[in-house]
Amino acid sequence: MARVTRGPATRARRKKIMKLAKGYQNARGNTLRHAKEAVVKAMKDNYRDRKLRARDFRALWIVRINAASRAHGMNYSRLIEGLGKAGVEINRKMLAQLAVTEADAFGKLVELAKSQAGLQATA
Repeated sequence: MARVTRGPATRARRKKIMKLAKGYQNARGNTLRHAKEAVVKAMKDNYRDRKLRARDFRALWIVRINAASRAHGMNYSRLIEGLGKAGVEINRKMLAQLAVTEADAFGKLVELAKSQAGLQATA
């Protein structure tokens, strides 16, 4: 029976790690042991920070929506409540984009939310 050599698999595994560590400085970029540690840590941080970035962006969108809705005489929670009652299904990302770029369209959404929330519509 032929002898099994594991060289190609080992080389491929090492090559994959070194490719991921490309651009790292000093030993982290050119020795396998240090590169492996750096890559594992980078992957872990990458996973965690994707979640944190999503959280940070949602907070930013809420701040923008709140500021724009207060300019129209309504606070954030009442706006979201009114839009929910009106059946408007728009996510916070798009709502914040409207608030920043399309002030007229956002104003119409605020008026719709005011009418649904039972508040006085002030122009």
